[in-house]
Amino acid sequence: MAKSTIEMSHHEWLRERTKGIGGSDASIILGLNKYLTPFELWLEKTGQSTVEDTAGEAAYFGNLLEDMVAKEFEVRSGKRVRKNNFMLQHPEHPFIMANIDRKVVGENALLECKTASMFLAKDWDSEEIPEAYLVQVQHYLGVTGYGKAYIAVLIGGQKFIWKEIERDEELIQMIIDAEVHFWNHHVLGNNPPALDGSSAAEKFLKERYAKTEEGKTIDLGFDYKEKLDNLLELKANINQLQELQKQTENQIKKELEDAETGFVQNYQVDWKPVKQNRVDSKLLKSKYPDIYNSVLKTTTSRRFNVKEIG
Repeated sequence: MAKSTIEMSHHEWLRERTKGIGGSDASIILGLNKYLTPFELWLEKTGQSTVEDTAGEAAYFGNLLEDMVAKEFEVRSGKRVRKNNFMLQHPEHPFIMANIDRKVVGENALLECKTASMFLAKDWDSEEIPEAYLVQVQHYLGVTGYGKAYIAVLIGGQKFIWKEIERDEELIQMIIDAEVHFWNHHVLGNNPPALDGSSAAEKFLKERYAKTEEGKTIDLGFDYKEKLDNLLELKANINQLQELQKQTENQIKKELEDAETGFVQNYQVDWKPVKQNRVDSKLLKSKYPDIYNSVLKTTTSRRFNVKEIG
């Protein structure tokens, strides 16, 4: 099955993606994505987070340069490709979808076009494909049934690489199984994945449990004793590391003295003045108490604290 994307706006296309699992979602579900977690993906797929219509600059230029990357692939590989203006669906699981960049003409193969920052150049030095991209491409092969794929990447606007990726049936089955479980158990079943340390998880908890029952107490499960022990140990370690960080920073600042910038081998250190305009709340309150009181805003939040009581 396939749905045409020619007449879709970018926002409509994003909305369609929330109705199923796409290739870029695969690495998130498998825990291989550097930027998003399964919990954040669950919020998106269940309509609890906003689908943005404005992509970041990296995504914007990635889309803009896709044609150029595809054309350069044609030049270097000697192959021809054509656009695929359809949102494809897995034959057995229609909620598993694929938006492939290009179909390779005359081959049972697809082309995935990427742009990457020069900071990520090391990820492409070896013959291996970065895990997140490999999983994305195998997801597409699982949906389309194609035998192989090519991936072309423009790195830092000045280095071009293309590689061939063979179909991996074992990996595809692993991806599909994980996606089916995520969709059926977490999305349709409305069971959130394990909470993580993302800001989205924190926001979810703040909104879901904003109100409390005054004076209410509960007994936590016995397994939370170990979690609390670990939490206090983590906080102690963090405090020690932060103190060590400050100590090191102060030593470097002492060496800089009144210089704004310092260099050593492949490092640059800046300690420059930054000007900011802020309201002096104490001065405002003492000089203009009526104005101060008129702009006061009462907010309510829940403070989390752990202490040993015996």
